[in-house]
Amino acid sequence: MEQIKELATLIESNATMDGTYETAIPGLRFVRTSRISEPVYSVYEPSLCVVAQGTKLVMLGEDSYQYDSASYLTASVHLPITGQVVMASPEKPYLCVSLQLDMQQIFEVVQSSSEAISDDSTGRGLVISHINDSLLEAVLRLIRLLETPQDIPVLAANITREIIYRILQNDENHSLKHFALVGSQAQRIAKVIGLLNREFAQPLKVEDLAKEARMSASSFYSHFKEITGLSPIQYQKQLRLQEARRLLLTESMEAAEAAFQVGYESPSHFSREYSRKFGLSPMKDIQRLREKLLHVDKHVPFLE
Repeated sequence: MEQIKELATLIESNATMDGTYETAIPGLRFVRTSRISEPVYSVYEPSLCVVAQGTKLVMLGEDSYQYDSASYLTASVHLPITGQVVMASPEKPYLCVSLQLDMQQIFEVVQSSSEAISDDSTGRGLVISHINDSLLEAVLRLIRLLETPQDIPVLAANITREIIYRILQNDENHSLKHFALVGSQAQRIAKVIGLLNREFAQPLKVEDLAKEARMSASSFYSHFKEITGLSPIQYQKQLRLQEARRLLLTESMEAAEAAFQVGYESPSHFSREYSRKFGLSPMKDIQRLREKLLHVDKHVPFLE
């Protein structure tokens, strides 16, 4: 409890208003919001998320995950998710710290540890685990470095390695090890996920993706859905619609132009899928978001 209180104090001292804050430590950021949020659509990077106060709900495919100060979230690959802060208030704002995970560091930690990997399995790329004192203490030591910036270049990488080690000690995060191992099924799927994130606007052929992963089409499809909770086509669709929404909101594009840019050949098909995803037609949805932006801090709708 004392560690959680200290974590909340450190986050509040660095995030004095609602928003997302990058820090001087690479990959480390803070999130604060004093109100329950609308569902926010984003793509999680491989990362660790620890909540010091409040509660968040994350939806991946048809599955829902909820975590708070008693638990933490680990994402092993890029995942298109819907996130919503479901417990927050001005008196007790939602406070979260996230740390981007580097697969090379994970591989080095796995190689240095004595723990063997028993099989070449895959698992869901998003896991909620019970937090323990050892992990919390390592996270706190990393954040405390912000008070002595001169120590960051020397100590941050080693503390981050310890954080990864503490995560890997948890049996619930066994799948994270597989994503870091070159040639494993999980690592080959992760490679394809990276390709999809870069080239989501291109036509998708599952057979070509399976070939890239060096798997049969049926095996690739099964492992891909096990990791992401989505089929390859559903995954691509999520990326396309999220990017189209960003373009409409930030670039002031027409719906048809955004549709073509993210890979749709038919604007009417795009509008139908957009409406199913976000509940409104593209123009009505963007109008609603812009009106909302006039009344709240510009960071809040895009909290991670």
